[in-house]
Amino acid sequence: MPSSSPIQTAIAQLQGNSLANLVQNELERMIVAGELLPGAKLTEATLAGQLGVSRGPVREAFRMLEEAGLVRTEKNRGVFVRDIALDEALEIFELRAVMEMYIGRKLAETATAAQVKALRVLVDAMDQASKAGSAPEFHRANLEFHDSLLRLAGNAKFAAVYRRLIRELSLIRRKNLDADSMVGYAREHRQIVKAIAARDALGAGQAMFDHVMNSRERTLQNYAPAPAEPAAARRRSAARAPA
Repeated sequence: MPSSSPIQTAIAQLQGNSLANLVQNELERMIVAGELLPGAKLTEATLAGQLGVSRGPVREAFRMLEEAGLVRTEKNRGVFVRDIALDEALEIFELRAVMEMYIGRKLAETATAAQVKALRVLVDAMDQASKAGSAPEFHRANLEFHDSLLRLAGNAKFAAVYRRLIRELSLIRRKNLDADSMVGYAREHRQIVKAIAARDALGAGQAMFDHVMNSRERTLQNYAPAPAEPAAARRRSAARAPA
Protein backbone atom coordinates (compact mmCIF):
# COMPACT_ATOMS: atom_id res chain seq x y z
CA MET A 1 0.00 0.00 0.00
CA PRO A 2 1.58 3.34 -1.08
CA SER A 3 2.47 5.78 1.67
CA SER A 4 0.72 9.14 1.89
CA SER A 5 2.42 12.10 0.25
CA PRO A 6 3.37 15.13 2.36
CA ILE A 7 0.47 17.04 0.81
CA GLN A 8 -2.03 14.28 1.65
CA THR A 9 -0.70 14.15 5.19
CA ALA A 10 -1.04 17.94 5.53
CA ILE A 11 -4.60 17.85 4.19
CA ALA A 12 -5.52 15.07 6.62
CA GLN A 13 -4.08 17.10 9.50
CA LEU A 14 -6.02 20.20 8.45
CA GLN A 15 -9.23 18.20 8.20
CA GLY A 16 -8.59 16.69 11.62
CA ASN A 17 -7.89 20.08 13.18
CA SER A 18 -10.99 21.59 11.59
CA LEU A 19 -13.16 18.76 12.90
CA ALA A 20 -11.62 19.08 16.36
CA ASN A 21 -12.47 22.80 16.34
CA LEU A 22 -16.08 22.01 15.44
CA VAL A 23 -16.28 19.46 18.26
CA GLN A 24 -14.65 21.90 20.68
CA ASN A 25 -17.17 24.62 19.73
CA GLU A 26 -20.12 22.25 20.22
CA LEU A 27 -18.85 20.98 23.59
CA GLU A 28 -18.22 24.55 24.72
CA ARG A 29 -21.77 25.46 23.72
CA MET A 30 -23.12 22.50 25.71
CA ILE A 31 -21.09 23.50 28.78
CA VAL A 32 -22.11 27.16 28.63
CA ALA A 33 -25.76 26.20 28.07
CA GLY A 34 -25.71 23.90 31.09
CA GLU A 35 -26.27 20.73 29.06
CA LEU A 36 -22.97 19.45 30.49
CA LEU A 37 -22.96 20.43 34.15
CA PRO A 38 -19.95 21.31 36.33
CA GLY A 39 -18.38 18.10 37.62
CA ALA A 40 -19.80 15.96 34.81
CA LYS A 41 -17.43 13.34 33.41
CA LEU A 42 -16.84 13.57 29.65
CA THR A 43 -16.28 10.27 27.87
CA GLU A 44 -14.57 10.16 24.49
CA ALA A 45 -16.55 7.21 23.13
CA THR A 46 -19.93 8.54 24.26
CA LEU A 47 -19.39 12.03 22.86
CA ALA A 48 -17.87 10.70 19.64
CA GLY A 49 -21.01 8.60 19.07
CA GLN A 50 -23.29 11.48 20.00
CA LEU A 51 -21.55 13.92 17.64
CA GLY A 52 -20.94 11.42 14.85
CA VAL A 53 -17.15 11.70 14.80
CA SER A 54 -14.18 9.48 15.65
CA ARG A 55 -12.54 9.66 19.07
CA GLY A 56 -9.48 11.56 17.80
CA PRO A 57 -11.22 14.95 17.30
CA VAL A 58 -12.96 14.57 20.66
CA ARG A 59 -9.61 13.93 22.36
CA GLU A 60 -8.14 17.03 20.70
CA ALA A 61 -11.23 19.05 21.64
CA PHE A 62 -10.70 18.02 25.28
CA ARG A 63 -7.16 19.41 25.09
CA MET A 64 -8.42 22.75 23.71
CA LEU A 65 -11.18 22.95 26.30
CA GLU A 66 -8.65 22.38 29.06
CA GLU A 67 -6.51 25.23 27.71
CA ALA A 68 -9.65 27.40 27.69
CA GLY A 69 -10.27 26.60 31.37
CA LEU A 70 -13.56 24.76 30.85
CA VAL A 71 -12.53 21.18 31.68
CA ARG A 72 -9.94 19.48 33.87
CA THR A 73 -8.12 16.19 33.37
CA GLU A 74 -7.57 13.90 36.34
CA LYS A 75 -4.96 11.16 35.99
CA ASN A 76 -6.49 7.68 35.82
CA ARG A 77 -9.98 9.15 36.20
CA GLY A 78 -10.77 11.07 33.02
CA VAL A 79 -11.95 14.48 31.86
CA PHE A 80 -14.51 16.53 33.82
CA VAL A 81 -16.33 19.84 33.33
CA ARG A 82 -14.69 22.30 35.70
CA ASP A 83 -16.57 23.32 38.80
CA ILE A 84 -15.23 26.81 39.41
CA ALA A 85 -15.08 27.94 43.04
CA LEU A 86 -17.02 31.03 44.09
CA ASP A 87 -13.89 32.74 45.42
CA GLU A 88 -12.13 32.26 42.09
CA ALA A 89 -15.15 33.60 40.19
CA LEU A 90 -15.25 36.73 42.37
CA GLU A 91 -11.57 37.35 41.64
CA ILE A 92 -12.25 36.99 37.92
CA PHE A 93 -15.06 39.54 38.15
CA GLU A 94 -12.68 42.03 39.76
CA LEU A 95 -10.09 41.56 37.01
CA ARG A 96 -12.76 41.75 34.33
CA ALA A 97 -14.13 44.99 35.81
CA VAL A 98 -10.77 46.70 35.34
CA MET A 99 -10.54 45.39 31.77
CA GLU A 100 -14.07 46.56 30.98
CA MET A 101 -13.24 50.01 32.31
CA TYR A 102 -10.42 50.24 29.77
CA ILE A 103 -12.76 49.11 26.97
CA GLY A 104 -15.38 51.72 27.88
CA ARG A 105 -12.85 54.55 28.00
CA LYS A 106 -11.29 53.57 24.70
CA LEU A 107 -14.57 53.20 22.81
CA ALA A 108 -15.81 56.57 24.05
CA GLU A 109 -12.83 58.02 22.19
CA THR A 110 -12.91 55.85 19.05
CA ALA A 111 -16.40 54.43 18.35
CA THR A 112 -18.15 55.68 15.21
CA ALA A 113 -21.82 56.61 14.95
CA ALA A 114 -22.48 53.40 12.99
CA GLN A 115 -20.81 51.30 15.69
CA VAL A 116 -22.84 52.98 18.43
CA LYS A 117 -26.01 52.31 16.42
CA ALA A 118 -25.12 48.61 16.17
CA LEU A 119 -24.59 48.47 19.94
CA ARG A 120 -28.01 50.04 20.49
CA VAL A 121 -29.58 47.30 18.33
CA LEU A 122 -28.12 44.67 20.68
CA VAL A 123 -29.40 46.53 23.74
CA ASP A 124 -32.85 46.67 22.14
CA ALA A 125 -32.64 42.89 21.60
CA MET A 126 -31.88 42.43 25.29
CA ASP A 127 -34.85 44.63 26.21
CA GLN A 128 -37.13 42.47 24.05
CA ALA A 129 -35.73 39.24 25.52
CA SER A 130 -36.19 40.61 29.03
CA LYS A 131 -39.83 41.52 28.37
CA ALA A 132 -40.41 38.07 26.88
CA GLY A 133 -38.71 36.40 29.85
CA SER A 134 -36.30 34.60 27.50
CA ALA A 135 -33.04 34.04 29.38
CA PRO A 136 -31.40 32.15 26.43
CA GLU A 137 -32.09 35.00 23.99
CA PHE A 138 -30.95 37.56 26.55
CA HIS A 139 -27.77 35.58 27.16
CA ARG A 140 -27.04 35.38 23.43
CA ALA A 141 -27.49 39.14 22.93
CA ASN A 142 -25.52 39.87 26.09
CA LEU A 143 -22.53 37.83 24.89
CA GLU A 144 -22.70 39.46 21.46
CA PHE A 145 -22.85 42.93 23.05
CA HIS A 146 -19.73 42.41 25.15
CA ASP A 147 -17.88 40.65 22.34
CA SER A 148 -18.71 43.57 20.04
CA LEU A 149 -17.23 45.98 22.55
CA LEU A 150 -14.15 43.80 22.76
CA ARG A 151 -13.70 43.64 18.97
CA LEU A 152 -14.10 47.40 18.66
CA ALA A 153 -11.34 47.91 21.24
CA GLY A 154 -9.02 46.29 18.69
CA ASN A 155 -6.41 44.61 20.91
CA ALA A 156 -5.90 40.93 20.05
CA LYS A 157 -3.82 40.01 23.13
CA PHE A 158 -6.29 41.76 25.41
CA ALA A 159 -9.17 39.94 23.68
CA ALA A 160 -7.57 36.51 24.17
CA VAL A 161 -7.19 37.02 27.92
CA TYR A 162 -10.68 38.52 28.25
CA ARG A 163 -12.38 35.67 26.37
CA ARG A 164 -10.75 33.06 28.60
CA LEU A 165 -12.10 34.87 31.67
CA ILE A 166 -15.59 34.98 30.15
CA ARG A 167 -15.48 31.25 29.43
CA GLU A 168 -14.50 30.50 33.01
CA LEU A 169 -17.26 32.72 34.39
CA SER A 170 -19.79 30.92 32.19
CA LEU A 171 -19.36 27.93 34.51
CA ILE A 172 -20.99 29.75 37.41
CA ARG A 173 -23.21 32.54 36.06
CA ARG A 174 -26.32 30.65 34.97
CA LYS A 175 -28.30 31.58 38.09
CA ASN A 176 -27.78 35.29 37.41
CA LEU A 177 -30.42 35.61 34.69
CA ASP A 178 -33.80 36.02 36.33
CA ALA A 179 -36.48 38.55 35.37
CA ASP A 180 -35.22 41.32 37.65
CA SER A 181 -31.56 40.92 36.76
CA MET A 182 -32.27 40.94 33.00
CA VAL A 183 -34.02 44.30 33.38
CA GLY A 184 -31.09 45.62 35.41
CA TYR A 185 -28.45 44.35 32.98
CA ALA A 186 -30.27 45.87 29.98
CA ARG A 187 -30.51 49.21 31.78
CA GLU A 188 -26.80 49.13 32.59
CA HIS A 189 -25.95 48.29 28.98
CA ARG A 190 -28.01 51.23 27.74
CA GLN A 191 -26.15 53.55 30.12
CA ILE A 192 -22.82 52.25 28.79
CA VAL A 193 -23.82 52.94 25.18
CA LYS A 194 -25.15 56.38 26.13
CA ALA A 195 -21.80 57.33 27.69
CA ILE A 196 -19.86 55.98 24.69
CA ALA A 197 -22.09 57.95 22.29
CA ALA A 198 -21.55 61.11 24.36
CA ARG A 199 -17.74 60.68 24.14
CA ASP A 200 -17.67 60.57 27.92
CA ALA A 201 -14.58 58.40 28.49
CA LEU A 202 -14.65 58.56 32.28
CA GLY A 203 -18.39 57.96 32.41
CA ALA A 204 -18.23 55.04 29.98
CA GLY A 205 -15.35 53.45 31.89
CA GLN A 206 -17.15 53.83 35.21
CA ALA A 207 -20.41 52.46 33.78
CA MET A 208 -18.56 49.38 32.51
CA PHE A 209 -16.77 48.89 35.83
CA ASP A 210 -20.00 49.24 37.83
CA HIS A 211 -21.83 46.86 35.49
CA VAL A 212 -19.32 44.06 36.09
CA MET A 213 -19.13 44.67 39.83
CA ASN A 214 -22.92 44.58 40.03
CA SER A 215 -22.77 41.19 38.29
CA ARG A 216 -20.17 40.13 40.84
CA GLU A 217 -22.53 41.08 43.67
CA ARG A 218 -25.41 39.14 42.09
CA THR A 219 -23.16 36.12 41.75
CA LEU A 220 -22.13 36.39 45.40
CA GLN A 221 -25.78 36.55 46.48
CA ASN A 222 -26.83 33.65 44.24
CA TYR A 223 -23.99 31.26 45.00
CA ALA A 224 -22.85 32.03 48.54
CA PRO A 225 -23.68 29.14 50.91
CA ALA A 226 -26.60 29.73 53.23
CA PRO A 227 -25.54 30.63 56.76
CA ALA A 228 -25.66 27.74 59.19
CA GLU A 229 -28.65 27.70 61.50
CA PRO A 230 -27.63 28.40 65.11
CA ALA A 231 -27.70 25.36 67.39
CA ALA A 232 -30.35 26.91 69.66
CA ALA A 233 -32.66 27.49 66.69
CA ARG A 234 -32.16 23.91 65.52
CA ARG A 235 -33.10 22.63 68.97
CA ARG A 236 -36.25 24.76 68.99
CA SER A 237 -37.22 23.48 65.52
CA ALA A 238 -36.65 19.90 66.62
CA ALA A 239 -38.77 20.44 69.74
CA ARG A 240 -41.67 21.78 67.64
CA ALA A 241 -41.47 18.97 65.09
CA PRO A 242 -44.22 16.31 65.36
CA ALA A 243 -43.16 12.93 66.72
